[in-house]
Amino acid sequence: MRAVRFERYGGPEVLHISEVPTPEAGQGQVRIRVEAFSINPMEYKIRSGSWSEGQPLKAPQGTARDVAGVIDQIGDGVSGFAVGDKVYGSAPDAAAEFAVLYSYAHIPNELSFTDAASLPMSIETAARALDLVRARPPALILLNGAAGGVGTAAIQLAIARGYDVIGTASKPNHDYLRSLGAVPTTYGDGLAVRVSKLTDRKIDAAIDLQGKGAIPTLIDITGEPSHVISIVDFSAASLGAQITGGANVKHAWYVLDDVARLVREGKFRPGDVTVLPWTEIVHAHELLEDGHTRGKIVLQVSSS
Repeated sequence: MRAVRFERYGGPEVLHISEVPTPEAGQGQVRIRVEAFSINPMEYKIRSGSWSEGQPLKAPQGTARDVAGVIDQIGDGVSGFAVGDKVYGSAPDAAAEFAVLYSYAHIPNELSFTDAASLPMSIETAARALDLVRARPPALILLNGAAGGVGTAAIQLAIARGYDVIGTASKPNHDYLRSLGAVPTTYGDGLAVRVSKLTDRKIDAAIDLQGKGAIPTLIDITGEPSHVISIVDFSAASLGAQITGGANVKHAWYVLDDVARLVREGKFRPGDVTVLPWTEIVHAHELLEDGHTRGKIVLQVSSS
């Protein structure tokens, strides 16, 4: 099969498509013929070596985790799935013609392969952060940096759980946040004052999806460090905030089934996607690293 690989750390130009052995589904796994995969900031950081901490690259290395496609092989111990089923989920080295999924769910008929491929890591991260919220619905949650992929998922999952949401974003994205059910405001200096003008209610929890030094402000807004959660700022723990992420995190892959159900019920929709052929993987990483593309970048795979 063909797959995206790189043999050295560097810019997007180190990525290329090569012939590699086709993986086999193991215990509890399914193998899919990949229709689409999406890329996340984590992948360009791995590719560039910024997350390597000086460790040598185990070459050749693949890329991408979010994927959607059609099952063509079932591993031992798998039930409820059959060859030919459309599924989405997470896989190592998903940028390939075939991938083995370790976390997966059926794709609802309402979602295309490209939309489904945009979701897994974003919805898992959002669910994992929301699981740390200690206040019960209908508590009010502040999402800092709510217009991205994780923010789009977090708004909709929070509302589905019964929470009310205020989300920060740049002004051009405010109508988008309203369409998802959140009350928008801008981020940055003066956030506490702007939030106080939006509501007389207490902010019961705040989730930082953006970083950029917002933790002290979010602690001030909630009044309690443990009511603040960050997925990006690992220094937040030194201020008493909760953090989620890293190698030993307990993942929330149950959300794949939850979101499929919410999509069928008309209570969840994916964010914007930019779709490219997977042969443009170098250009896709350039766009990803540039950071100005709205929503997720999804690549379609063709075996032709």
